[in-house]
Amino acid sequence: MKIMHLSDLHLGKNLNGFSLYEDQRHIHKQILQIAKEEAIDAVMIAGDVFDKSVPTNQAIQLFDEFLTSWAELHLPVFIISGNHDSAQRVAFGANLFKDNNIFISPIYDGKISHITLKDEHGNINFYLLPFIKPAIVRSYFPDEEITSYNQAVKVALKQISLNPNERNILIAHQFVTGAYTCDSEEIIVGGIDNVDAQLFQDFDYVALGHLHTPQNVLNEKIRYCGTLLKYSFSEANQEKTVTILNFPQKNKLTIYEKKLSFLHDMRKLKGSYAELTLKSNYEQTNTDDYLAITLTDEEDIPDAINRLRSIYPNIMQLTYDNLRTKTVQNIETTDIANLKTPLNLFEELYYKQNNQNLNDNQIDILQELIQDIWEEK
Repeated sequence: MKIMHLSDLHLGKNLNGFSLYEDQRHIHKQILQIAKEEAIDAVMIAGDVFDKSVPTNQAIQLFDEFLTSWAELHLPVFIISGNHDSAQRVAFGANLFKDNNIFISPIYDGKISHITLKDEHGNINFYLLPFIKPAIVRSYFPDEEITSYNQAVKVALKQISLNPNERNILIAHQFVTGAYTCDSEEIIVGGIDNVDAQLFQDFDYVALGHLHTPQNVLNEKIRYCGTLLKYSFSEANQEKTVTILNFPQKNKLTIYEKKLSFLHDMRKLKGSYAELTLKSNYEQTNTDDYLAITLTDEEDIPDAINRLRSIYPNIMQLTYDNLRTKTVQNIETTDIANLKTPLNLFEELYYKQNNQNLNDNQIDILQELIQDIWEEK
């Protein structure tokens, strides 16, 4: 069985004031063509179908086009909701979609839905786990200790009874420990949304969504496929791909990627105004790409962005890098993974104010408050 792994469509996304509607339509046509050429048997979409929990009419229309196109191929499609999605909106009409082999995860209710497909080598089970928070899981398992995302996922997965003799795939949308991030992703400060990859070891493959860079976590069977488009200039040098699983039998999994091309690539340019407007420097390039331009001129160019847009119409960012800007004091940033947790910061403040540490009861109360605050975001 050959299975396509997709995630983080972010339908309806606007970037620096530019609509990506046509870019998303363009890339979807490519994916459909790849599915035909590769003789794909099933498709997984691991969350963040929409860019916002209340999607625009245009985003909903685009999703409708996507579903209709997949239904016409008569392929099973498995979809879960992500942290950007409203689980209720994504799951709307799920029972009707089943008739067209489109399976959408229901709102989490303490159970993880699963669908079983069969081929000549037996069953292959797809488990659909939408994005979950500790408070959601805790409401169904009040007797369990659930104060972190890791504990929430652990409790949720305990409800699954896996058949170790069959192929088992989990589709999930969480931040798994050991993965790396880029600027277009939303990661909670302090890392309290981390989920330990070891929780997934009993599955034959874990199709992850949430992070935008294609990558494996621990090993190739726990994988983020990444986004289909570039959603920040930190991704400018990335190749975007589609992940495909060839999974003929238990313990015989191979993974490969198919490269995607863009309607508009995302690139960075740097140079003086004279260099960037010299015809010989741009005539062999795609000037319609989405660009972040850095000018090196010592003096500001009057109305630079509009003058440059006569050549590069899709400039998203314009900055200067010269002696003047280099003397401006910059605030030093720290890797988000190394930031102190909210609890650590409060403990330090409490000690400085009271010259004593928090007691265990105070720490428990604080942890509950912090968790509740983060979950409401």
